[in-house]
Parts: sequence; C-alpha cells; structure tokens
Amino acid sequence: MIGVFDSGVGGLTVLHELLVSLPEEDYIYVGDSGHFPYGTKTVEELTARGVAITEFLFEKDIKLLVIACNSATAAAGPLIRKMGAEAGIPVLTVVGPEAEIAGAITESGRIGVLATPATVASRAYARALEDQGRPFTVTEVAAPDLAPIIQGGFPFDEAVLQTVRSYCEPLKEADVDTLVLGCTHYPLVAPMLQRLLGRDVRLVTAGHAIAGAIQRNLAQGGNLAKTGKEGTYNFLVTGDKEGFEKLGTRFLQLPLDGRVEHIELGE
Repeated sequence: MIGVFDSGVGGLTVLHELLVSLPEEDYIYVGDSGHFPYGTKTVEELTARGVAITEFLFEKDIKLLVIACNSATAAAGPLIRKMGAEAGIPVLTVVGPEAEIAGAITESGRIGVLATPATVASRAYARALEDQGRPFTVTEVAAPDLAPIIQGGFPFDEAVLQTVRSYCEPLKEADVDTLVLGCTHYPLVAPMLQRLLGRDVRLVTAGHAIAGAIQRNLAQGGNLAKTGKEGTYNFLVTGDKEGFEKLGTRFLQLPLDGRVEHIELGE
C-alpha cells in the first residue's frame, strides 16, 4: 500500500496521476483539512503536522510514502525522509521531480515558480534548480489566497480572476517560458493560468512529475503490484468529511461515498 498526504484536496491531483500510472496499487490518502491552510504556517507547525501524519501512516504498513504537499515538503521533507530511512520506507516528495522536469524543458532558462508563502520562503525550488548546475533565472511568486480559493470550491467570479491575474503579472514581466505549479492544489486552475500566461508557457505539475519517480522506485525495489486488477483507495480526513467527499468526487471523478473517514490526528 502507498501512503499519500496533503493539507487538503490538492494532493488528489497527485493521486490521480498515480491511479493512472499505477492502477494496481492500493492507496491510503490523508487530507489534513482540519489544519488547512499549510501555506501560511510556520516551519515548526508544518514539521509537527508532517511528523504526526508520517508516524500515523507508517503504522498502516505502507511500502512507500508520498508527501503530496509542497509546503510540508519544504519544511519537513528532510526530516521525514530520515524517518523513512530509519523505518525502511522510501519517502518521495514533489519538489525534486518538478524542478528536474522544469530544468529539462525550459528553452530560455527563465523559470517561474507559483507557490504558497511557506514554500517560496523556503527557496526549495530555487535550490533544487540551482543543484542542476545550469544558469537558470528563477522568478518565485507567493500566492497566499490561491489554495484557499481552490479548497473552498473555487467560485470563478471576477474577484478570483483578478487575484489570479495579479499573481501572473510578475511571471509575465519576467518572460518565463516554464512555470512550476508549486502547490498540488494549483493544477485544478491550470486552464485559467494557461489563458493568462499564454499557450507558449509550459506548466509543470507535481502529479505527472512524481508518478514516474514512484514507478521507478517501486520497480527498482521489486515492489510493483502485479495483481492484474484495480487496487483499493481509502481516504482519511481531519476536517469536514462531507466537504472532502464532494470536492474529491469532483476532482477524481470517482465515487468517494463510504470511502472517506474522519480522524483525529496529532491534536
């Protein structure tokens, strides 16, 4: 079984790619919506949540953990990877695979990163791109309101459009040709971002990037499921169960009724 966690529904964009790429695997997803949003929390708060959820999922006998949250990755990724190494459970995060793809596909070397304030403050993407040893020009834009808009069901009114347009302006001024969507919620508004930035800007999303990395990791370890049938998927949330079911069904286009359980975790 593969464990996946996020601050809310955003990580479902990652889970969707996993269900497409690795349909025979079993999944358990923790949406920490009771502590949403992550993007404005301190490093200490994010670390505490990440450790609590990781310990919980390790007790579920998972074979691999996916941190499907950029803010949690930026704050607690190294510590959780260390926990995984000690437990013998691989831990994969979203930052590295996205940065690798962005660096590979940019033609101008001008890369944008749209992310939460916590992720931007960590410079996680800037460091990951610097580690590639190429002279990229990285423009990072903090979008404090975007994940909450999406988590709330993203009503597309004029105020939302203006908010998203304001986040895109510095990216357009920097003339980026590649944009990393540095929050797993953001692919859910990718069509709007594409319209505002233009079709020549390539969008890099976490789900597509990390699915390949997970498949390679499991294959190398001989841990790929080969049952010949569709795996199971279950959801645990710390917040509103009915709201998660509604949004999750809409995003995944899968029936989540009866598959979502409310839990108290690390309170």
